[in-house]
Amino acid sequence: MQLIKGAVMNSLKDQPLSQTCLEPLNKDTVKQIWSQTYNTDGKPDWSHIFPYYHEDIVFQDSIQHVEGKEEFLAVCNRLTTRCQQLNMEIVSIAQNDNIIIFDWIMTMMFKKYPSTPLYGSTKLTLNEDGIIIAQRDYYDMWGDIFNNIPHWNKMYRKFVKRKFG
Repeated sequence: MQLIKGAVMNSLKDQPLSQTCLEPLNKDTVKQIWSQTYNTDGKPDWSHIFPYYHEDIVFQDSIQHVEGKEEFLAVCNRLTTRCQQLNMEIVSIAQNDNIIIFDWIMTMMFKKYPSTPLYGSTKLTLNEDGIIIAQRDYYDMWGDIFNNIPHWNKMYRKFVKRKFG
């Protein structure tokens, strides 16, 4: 994508983003787009977000580091397969130049376990074309999951306190 006389152009098709149904990313469009992804009616649908990711996306979270859009799509598809349902609430969002950061609560529903809220933040880095080139998710996955499993919650917290202070 490139900016030409005030219109954002898609370098693959040389069409304005508005013609390809994509809005330029900013904190407002990110909040709107992510809110459409996770819902109360079943599995998440990321198809409308994927066009905003660069082919060379670098994604990292608490458990994995992947490079490339194909690998990133596989991460998303694995999460969808594991969960019966995912919901996300964006609590706050801010933008400074090409960096967008938002805090969220994502609730995952599994077949055998109670609903599990994860509390975290995401940092999106946009390249010069306004496409997501890097995404870093920050959260305490094990702490949030173990909080909802009887007996594990106390053991995990005791272990963390003993080992890390």
